[in-house]
Amino acid sequence: MAWKKAPEELVQFLAENLKDVECESRKMFGYPVYFMNNHMFIGVHQEDLFLRLAAEDKEKVQANYQGIKPFEPMPGRIMKEYVVIPTHLYTNPEIFKELLTKSIHYVSSLPPKQKKMMKKKKK
Repeated sequence: MAWKKAPEELVQFLAENLKDVECESRKMFGYPVYFMNNHMFIGVHQEDLFLRLAAEDKEKVQANYQGIKPFEPMPGRIMKEYVVIPTHLYTNPEIFKELLTKSIHYVSSLPPKQKKMMKKKKK
């Protein structure tokens, strides 16, 4: 499966919408992702925008909004708390704000995650 480069418009859209959110931007596999308390909560993967939701919020938004699907970065590897938000939803400012707020609220409620220490290579 060939990796697709993230559209620059999507990268800029996310950066613009998160400029006032206290979070950390990082790159994973060449794509921008954002963290709060060392918990990933939103990002870009290839041509998709994904975000993290609490289980009850995930069920509600999947029932209320057409096109939201589980985030599966590799075939058979579904990330259970993450969903892909289709373009028609994240380009709607009201819906995107609602989903982003739910994600931020959930991730903010989690205890801070400790960064993993890199193992030193044996010589």
